[in-house]
Amino acid sequence: MSGRLHDPGWRGFGSDNHAGVHPEVLEAIGRANGGHQPAYGDDAYTARLREVIRERFGAGAEAFPVFNGTGANVVALQAMTRPWEAVICPATSHINVDECGAPERMGGVKLLEVRTPDGRLTPELIAPRVWGLGDVHHVQPRVVALAETSEYGTNYTPEALAEVCAYAHDAGMFVYMDGSRLSNAAAALDVPLRALTTDAGVDLVSLGGTKNGLMFGEAVVVLNPDAALGVPYLRKGSMQLTSKMRFASAQLLALYEGDLWLRNARHANAMAVRLAEAVAAVPGVEITQPVEANAVFVRLPAGAEALSERYRFGVWDESHGEWRLMTAWDTTDDDIDTLVKDLAAL
Repeated sequence: MSGRLHDPGWRGFGSDNHAGVHPEVLEAIGRANGGHQPAYGDDAYTARLREVIRERFGAGAEAFPVFNGTGANVVALQAMTRPWEAVICPATSHINVDECGAPERMGGVKLLEVRTPDGRLTPELIAPRVWGLGDVHHVQPRVVALAETSEYGTNYTPEALAEVCAYAHDAGMFVYMDGSRLSNAAAALDVPLRALTTDAGVDLVSLGGTKNGLMFGEAVVVLNPDAALGVPYLRKGSMQLTSKMRFASAQLLALYEGDLWLRNARHANAMAVRLAEAVAAVPGVEITQPVEANAVFVRLPAGAEALSERYRFGVWDESHGEWRLMTAWDTTDDDIDTLVKDLAAL
C-alpha cells in the first residue's frame, strides 16, 4: 500500500491525540536511527533523557519511559500502593473513567472517587475519603491522584497543589499526578514544570508527550523515591518496557531538552482561548467551564451532532448537552474560523 489514506489538510477538535507528529520530533527520531544501540534503556538517548529530567524536575528525579498514558498510570499507582491500599481520585479522572478499568484490573488498585465541581481536588473534598485508618475491614487510603490539567481543562496553581500535597502527606499519603497535559498547565500559568510537581510536593508524575507533539511515549518520573517501589520491574511486568527505547527517549528529548514543550503548549492554549471567544459569539452557544488550557467545554444548539461527526469532537455530558472541543499544537486560525462558520449556520 502506498500513498496517503487521509487528507493532511483536515484538522478537527476531538482531541490533541488526533494531531500529527511535530516535525522536530520526526527529525529527532531520524537522528536516533541508524546503527545499533543497546536495548531496553541502556542507550545514549535514554541516558541523556535522565539528565534532562533531572534538570527540569530536580537532582533526585528518575525517569522511566513507557508507551502510553494508561501504562504510566498503572505502573505508577502499582508502585505506590500495596494490595490493601487505595487511591483517592476525582470521579471524572482519566484513571476512573477512560482507562477501561486498567488501574483496577491490571494494577489491582482500588479507586475511591470524589465528586468535584470542576475536576480539581481540595483538602476539603479529599477528607471524607480518609477514614477507616488501621481498621482491617477497610481499604487503606494511600495515594491522592490528580491530573494537571484536570479532565475539565482546569489548572491547579502551585499554591493549590502545595495545599493538597501537604494535606496528603500529613495524613500519611502520597500524591500522584497524571501529567499528560502538564505542559499546557505550566504554559498557561507561566511557571516551570517543577513548580507544579517537585516544588509543590508531588511524589510521582507521568510526563506527557503524545498530546503535545510526540508519535508515542510518556514517562513515569519518580520525584520521591520513598513513594515508589519496584518501578523497573513493574514497568516490565505491565508490558510497558520498550526494547528500542532510544526512539521513545529521542522524542521526549526533542520535547523537553529545549522549549518545544512550551511552544507547543502555548500555541494550543492560545488557540483554545481564540476558539472559546469565537464560539461564544454564536447565538445558542454557552461556555460551561473556565478555559485555562487547551480544552473548551460548551453547550451547543440543536444540530451539533452533525458538526461533531465532521470535526470529530464528542459529548462530555449528554444529560446537560455539554460537548468538549480540544485544540492542539497544530490548530490554525482557519480551522477555528471554518468551525465557527459551520456552527453559525446551525
